[in-house]
Amino acid sequence: METGSLKRVLFLTGTRADFGKIKPLIKNLDSNPDFETQVFVTGMHLMKRYGSTANEVIRSNFKNVFLYMNQDATYHQSMDFTFANTVNGLGRYIREFPADLMVIHGDRIEAMAGALVGVLNNMRVAHIEGGELSGTIDDSLRHAISKLAHLHFVANDEARVRLIQMGEKPESIYVIGSPDIDVMLSKALPDIAEVKSHYEINFDDYFILLVHPVTTEIDSLESNLEELTQAIEASGKNFVVIYPNNDLGAETIFKAYQELEENPHFRILPSVRFEYFLTLLKHSGGIVGNSSAGIREASVYGVPTIDVGTRQNRRLKHTSIVSVGWERKAILHALQSLPKSTPVSLNFGSGDSAEQFLKALQTDALWQLPIQKEFCDL
Repeated sequence: METGSLKRVLFLTGTRADFGKIKPLIKNLDSNPDFETQVFVTGMHLMKRYGSTANEVIRSNFKNVFLYMNQDATYHQSMDFTFANTVNGLGRYIREFPADLMVIHGDRIEAMAGALVGVLNNMRVAHIEGGELSGTIDDSLRHAISKLAHLHFVANDEARVRLIQMGEKPESIYVIGSPDIDVMLSKALPDIAEVKSHYEINFDDYFILLVHPVTTEIDSLESNLEELTQAIEASGKNFVVIYPNNDLGAETIFKAYQELEENPHFRILPSVRFEYFLTLLKHSGGIVGNSSAGIREASVYGVPTIDVGTRQNRRLKHTSIVSVGWERKAILHALQSLPKSTPVSLNFGSGDSAEQFLKALQTDALWQLPIQKEFCDL
């Protein structure tokens, strides 16, 4: 990168989960004189129901933070409407505050909006953790975002190969690992006593329950949740329950959780700060549900996972993961036979993603890649 050439980098975040992943990247650039960072905060961050996690972004003390409410929780809002609102607000923002690069993460609808806005405004777009498989509509969104993005920062070689298979230029792909592992393996996490006190968790031993709706299986969601809640209640185990994302079907999950509120074995939380969540996960007996945290983060700590349903059925499976359907007996059996610990996995990185990300952005080669994309034949 040319000496004295300041680069403005815009990060887009819509959820507590994606912010936890990109936070190390923002922090590394925010303290570097060669870069000026901007953080566009939207989505679930601005919703009271989910804990108003925009406050977590603000507390990080990044220099330029902008809040934009693209939805609210007073009525059901479809994903396409949320997408349109995000395109509208983000488009206005970048015309007022232009950037040289937009950084987006994963497979959420806000990331899709960011990729489209960037491309239509001749702004380079970098996609974090593309090239992966999950098993639901998330795959379609993730791959569509990858096809719009100019730069790819992926977790492993398997993801890199998939992007090349999709026609992406090899020189546009950087294998840096998953940025959240930087946080997971750091020595800066809060201790478990602090986390339990902060969230008023009174259990000595507990599991984590984290379930998100599968929009393509919405008709069976209510009956699936009934099977799940019956199983975990019958287990007699303690659970820290965390709210789902805000995809179609979230209301059905909220309704199911209302039935658990009076049970002393359950502590239900709208949201948990990422670092606090990692400490909870690290000290838990296991994680139950269909969150990618059970596939990626849990395996780094050697924490067992009961992966329920199809949402993650195409993810890489580690020995820490037991996959089951939504049947009560299968879930209960898995809970009763789950090991206390399993071997750790570093398939998604070794804790130096932020450093590798910064080094890539400091090279001339990255900024010389053309904005006009071309399909690269195999």
